[in-house]
Amino acid sequence: MSDTRLQEVLETNKKQKEFYNVKKKNAATKLWSFMRNKLLSDFRKELQINEQVYEKHRTWLGDLSDKKVLDLGCYAGNHLSLYLAENAKSYLGVDLSDKAIGQLNERLKDFPNAKAEAIDFLSPEFTETDFDVIYAYGVLHHFESLDLLFGKLKEKLADDGKLISYDPLKTSLPLRIIRGIYRPFQSDADWEWPFTKKTVQRFHNEFKVVERRAILGSSKWAFFLNLLPMSSTKKMNYIKKLHKKDWEQSQTSDRHLYKCMHLTMLMEQNS
Repeated sequence: MSDTRLQEVLETNKKQKEFYNVKKKNAATKLWSFMRNKLLSDFRKELQINEQVYEKHRTWLGDLSDKKVLDLGCYAGNHLSLYLAENAKSYLGVDLSDKAIGQLNERLKDFPNAKAEAIDFLSPEFTETDFDVIYAYGVLHHFESLDLLFGKLKEKLADDGKLISYDPLKTSLPLRIIRGIYRPFQSDADWEWPFTKKTVQRFHNEFKVVERRAILGSSKWAFFLNLLPMSSTKKMNYIKKLHKKDWEQSQTSDRHLYKCMHLTMLMEQNS
């Protein structure tokens, strides 16, 4: 990858930094956020989908007492940031936003082996290596250049280290259509690259995917059940079956995985 390409990406990331410092979204971006989060929020809470993902991550993380952890793109702290800081041998949170990192450092005051730094993960100025765990919640889809991303991840990850990711997918036809209509109006389009089928395959080629799970596949359409004369109990039982199918079948079936909206993976360095 040429130095010119790296410089282009670093310049784009400066714009991304400013965006996340102020979080000024245009109307189209706000509308998509509402559609993506609010319309699905009720049964996500009812099914405890987020908690299920976080619990899976804690299982993947395992014993952190002797682990050096990088919390990549953590902003002011994601759901597991303080868990990582409290349990790891050493913890470093990095994000582009200096405003968010200032907030996170305030939260880390009680953890002597933890700190946060405002720096670009791709920048030559970020020199720390040999992380036993890189935790990337909602982060890796912000990298347009997969070559730069994979090279840097492999450089920073210890030989026997773990990489844990969670990112949106753009693999089902309805989502591709909706995102295609929305993208020209998107205020953060320059650093929003939901995973395509090719992206998912690249991860399988570059790393050893130990386990993967996906959510909101068949179950994402369940809010349309509100239009039907169906009892709330019957509706929720049906949604639970759909979610269980998404969660379990996405482990091994690409066909089912690509119906989903979000993917989480546990990966290791290829030997």
